[in-house]
Amino acid sequence: MLAPAPRDPAAERLTEAARYHDYRYASNPIADGTLPAIPGARFAAALHEHGITRTLPLDISSVLACPGPATTPGLCASFVHVCDGEAHITDANATSQLFFVMRGAGSTRVDGQADFEWQAGDLFTLPAQSRALHAATADAALYWVHDEPLLRYLGATATQRQFPPTLFRRDEIHKALEAVIHDPSSATANRVSILLGSRVFPQTMTITHVLWAMFGVLPVNAVQAPHRHQSVAVDLVVNAKPGCYTMVGRSLDADGRIKDGERFDWEPHGVFVTPPGLWHSHHNESGHPAHILPIQDAGLHTHLRTLDIRFAKAGAGGAEVVENAG
Repeated sequence: MLAPAPRDPAAERLTEAARYHDYRYASNPIADGTLPAIPGARFAAALHEHGITRTLPLDISSVLACPGPATTPGLCASFVHVCDGEAHITDANATSQLFFVMRGAGSTRVDGQADFEWQAGDLFTLPAQSRALHAATADAALYWVHDEPLLRYLGATATQRQFPPTLFRRDEIHKALEAVIHDPSSATANRVSILLGSRVFPQTMTITHVLWAMFGVLPVNAVQAPHRHQSVAVDLVVNAKPGCYTMVGRSLDADGRIKDGERFDWEPHGVFVTPPGLWHSHHNESGHPAHILPIQDAGLHTHLRTLDIRFAKAGAGGAEVVENAG
């Protein structure tokens, strides 16, 4: 009889973590709940309308079963409230940070460099290693989105700045949107929106290499037909009157409408999460135009060729899915 092989503690340590899974059950861990699905969370504007100067993460990490704070597996959105005459520091281990000024006015200083001023409606992005001091000259609320949860998952530290700090002025944003609105071809477009981009990313045409920012108008009486994509959207309602809402659901009926959907009513400066892969349509029954700012991790998805935007429309034979049609 052969003697048993001598015990090798070093080899045992190397193999201890190894597991072997049946492909049929392990290839889709979302299906059996091993990996939690992303919920359609909502966050009210009341969170930032009162109180002290502070950062309020929109944190659902306990639902996502990941370290927090996190709003999606790859993004963290927060409300940053800075009271009049006060200042507040933001910092994150992130490759990309985006700030939209919901109200107020003030200035931001990054790493001790010269301040730049901002006011309601402005948007700016900061790259890695951007510890920022925000000072308010009028009670201010900023919407802050960054990709620290992605870096946390990767076990990485963001050290290389992939783009310069970039400021998008409110007037220029609305001027670009007006040009799209008055383009005759927009009359039949599914979305009337602009994508904010950077000269540094001409291929993805996104605001950073990870983030996508879309500023869009929902016209009076508009019904923007369902579409879906594989990135998660963290949607900020910039302005809206009661009667604006989004329907979200898994499937469409024969007329191209969302079947058994969940309704997300729009609230000015409130946020809701649109999960990946679900159909969603936007509706305006308010009698007033509305604006929305979805922030997504679609810059990364576009680079990976996994964004997969699809639009639905109703045809004579029932609902039809059209790829990449605006």
